[in-house]
Amino acid sequence: MTLKKTGIFAAGVAFGTAGIKILSSKDAKKVYTNCTAAVLRAKESVMKTATNIQENAEDIYAEAQQINEDRAAAETEEFEDVEEVSEETTDVEEDTAE
Repeated sequence: MTLKKTGIFAAGVAFGTAGIKILSSKDAKKVYTNCTAAVLRAKESVMKTATNIQENAEDIYAEAQQINEDRAAAETEEFEDVEEVSEETTDVEEDTAE
């Protein structure tokens, strides 16, 4: 049983050593470099998309504010028109009462 465990340990060390040599080879470094370059390109693409979305959101927000300001101005005008009509009606009623 001890010989089996020792054999498994030795195989693990040998595989680990071979793995380290493989991972540090020139070909592996080229793979790492190409993968890193791909990640950087993807990051750049994501950042461009995020900037575009942010700009669109700012435009939408500005237009929404303008719509609300226009609506508030229209409601104020309607209220003023109703007040003027109400004042005219009150004036006419006072004239007829005298």
